[in-house]
Amino acid sequence: MSLPESSSITQKKRVISQSADKLYAPLLIALAFVVAVILYRQLSGHSAYQGGSVIGQWLWNDGFSLSLLGFGMLLLLWQVSFALRYKSFVLPAGAELPTLTVVIPAYNEGAQILDTVRSVMKSDYPKEKLQVICIDDGSKDDTWHWIQAAHQEFSDAVSIIKQPTNMGKRCALMAGFAKATGETIVTLDSDSEVLPNTLSEIVYPFMADKRIGSVAGHVRVLNLNEGMIPKMLEVSFTSAFDFIRAGQSVYGGVFCTPGALSAYRTTALMPVLEEWSEQQFLGKPATIGEDRALTNLMLASGHRVVYQRNAVVLTKTPTTYHALRRMLTRWARSNVRESLVMFNFVFKPFRTPGEGANWIRLFSVTQMLRMTLFEALKIALVMAVILHTHSALLGIALACVSAAVIPAVVYYLRHRKAFGFTWALPYTFFWMFTLAWIPLWGMLSAGKSGWLTRVLPTENSAKEPSLAETAESLPVTLGLNQFQIEGARES
Repeated sequence: MSLPESSSITQKKRVISQSADKLYAPLLIALAFVVAVILYRQLSGHSAYQGGSVIGQWLWNDGFSLSLLGFGMLLLLWQVSFALRYKSFVLPAGAELPTLTVVIPAYNEGAQILDTVRSVMKSDYPKEKLQVICIDDGSKDDTWHWIQAAHQEFSDAVSIIKQPTNMGKRCALMAGFAKATGETIVTLDSDSEVLPNTLSEIVYPFMADKRIGSVAGHVRVLNLNEGMIPKMLEVSFTSAFDFIRAGQSVYGGVFCTPGALSAYRTTALMPVLEEWSEQQFLGKPATIGEDRALTNLMLASGHRVVYQRNAVVLTKTPTTYHALRRMLTRWARSNVRESLVMFNFVFKPFRTPGEGANWIRLFSVTQMLRMTLFEALKIALVMAVILHTHSALLGIALACVSAAVIPAVVYYLRHRKAFGFTWALPYTFFWMFTLAWIPLWGMLSAGKSGWLTRVLPTENSAKEPSLAETAESLPVTLGLNQFQIEGARES
């Protein structure tokens, strides 16, 4: 499928995607101003209003804190009210499934890519309507060997592409999109596996509503048995991804269709690809945040972006602190860039009135508040620990306990398991004391575009077996344990 030539639509999108540059400096200035105000308030304390009015003292001391608490509660109530209204899409009566292309980019993925392809081929999606394309983005390990093994195992059902060098995930996806023939295109990360019904489920929204341009899948953790971090992330994902996206889906404003699993209506995707592939930030090619960037372009084009809870994908997560830090840093940097892009277009008539545009605008405003006020409060918190260590640490501990309640309850309500109560509190403390600095650093270093992950395996794991040995040594297990299968089916 050839990509369309440049058009007025493409030119309009170019203005949208480059808008983050001009808003980045004002964001940093706003952050510096808020930090200065909060630190001044903290250091001056009651003395700033000694001799002033009682109302002035109250506003300076208690009013600010109560305002923040009120804002947080209103934000939570907003999210809960929409999440409760969410319903998964179902197959419309008499409808036929469209032709589907699954694009799987891979870089230094090793043997996992074969399990990923096998999970797709075990799908209940009609094989005569399914096209699978695997792209090796210039891997330095044995990934190409395992992609060839997948091609040999499934013959012409799996097409394979080898990039001459590592050109980045966007380029790899573009290579796959160029050969896609399906009416719907699914992108799947090479470290992820789908359930048999996932591909069918993720196309239902397109059949139910012609306004929908893209769909976010339901991301859960594949490697739960590989330590504490994957277990904590399983609970975090349910709150941050499932709960939040369910609410956003009601008004068609899901802000990110994740790289782990997303689907796009081909006729909606193709007009924005040129602009997406050429996106820059501060004069440099944007090589991170490709999923959020593509979602922004779909929203800016007027399409609805929704979430399909029944389309489950299980993805490998980091198992060490350093790997987790790198992943979250990449996410934080792309979040800054794409939040600025969104902030630029949402206040323009990008969607028909009454179609949820105002809710998307509200979300964009809250993102700006998080990146200024909330990050400034973290700096103030460090100062409070220095000045009032005992009381500040006690307050942090109580805040962590309170904050852990929400993801634990959300997980229990979604999966009816006490697993969330076990791991929500440890993750809250873990995030507060070892990861809370990352969003602020991501904002200050948003100009960096390094992928940071996909490191080379050790030499002992880099040995390439023959294709015959591959077939014998890797049975089709899909890597799913019983807990994960049951939990996914509950969705």
